[in-house]
Amino acid sequence: MNRYIALLRGVNISGKNRISMPELKKELTDAGFSEVSTYLNSGNIVFSSDDRDAGKRIAGVIRNRFDLDIPVYVMATDVLQDVLRHAPAWWNTADKGWYDNLIFILSEDSPEDICRLLGEPSEGLERTEIYRDVIFWTFDRKKYQKCSWWKKTASHVIADKLTIRTASTVIKLAEN
Repeated sequence: MNRYIALLRGVNISGKNRISMPELKKELTDAGFSEVSTYLNSGNIVFSSDDRDAGKRIAGVIRNRFDLDIPVYVMATDVLQDVLRHAPAWWNTADKGWYDNLIFILSEDSPEDICRLLGEPSEGLERTEIYRDVIFWTFDRKKYQKCSWWKKTASHVIADKLTIRTASTVIKLAEN
C-alpha cells in the first residue's frame, strides 16, 4: 500500500463546510482506506491505499456522508517529502517575520499558469518558487495586507483553483 496525504479545500473555516475529523476518519476507514489519521481541524488527512482514484473516492465519501462538495488534493507522501527536500533556502527558516506556505493546485492549471494569474509578487514582501506541481510562497507577516498574492489567493477567480497549507502543517503531514 502507498502512503498519501489528502488536503480538503475550505473545510471548517469560519463555520463553513463543517466536517468532524473523527467522523471523517471513521468514514474513510469504513470505505477501505487504512492507517487513516487527521491533522488539525482543517481537512488534512494521511492514509494508506492502493487506489489510484483515492481523491475521487474521498470526495464521494464526503458528498455522501456530509452532503458537501469539497475539492480534494491527493499527493503521495514520498512526493511531498521530495518537495520539502527541494524547498528554497528562504522557506521555513527560523525568521518568524515571514509566513511560509505551500500552494497546491486543485485545477488543471500548471503552477506557471497560477503564477501568471496571481501576477508578480510584491517586491520585498513576498517570495515564490515553483517545484514540481507546487508553489512555495512566503510573505512578510507584518505587511501581509500589502502583499499582492495574499489578496489575490482569496479571490474567487483564484481561490477555487488551489489550497494552501503552512510550512509547519506540510512538514507534519510528511512525517506521518
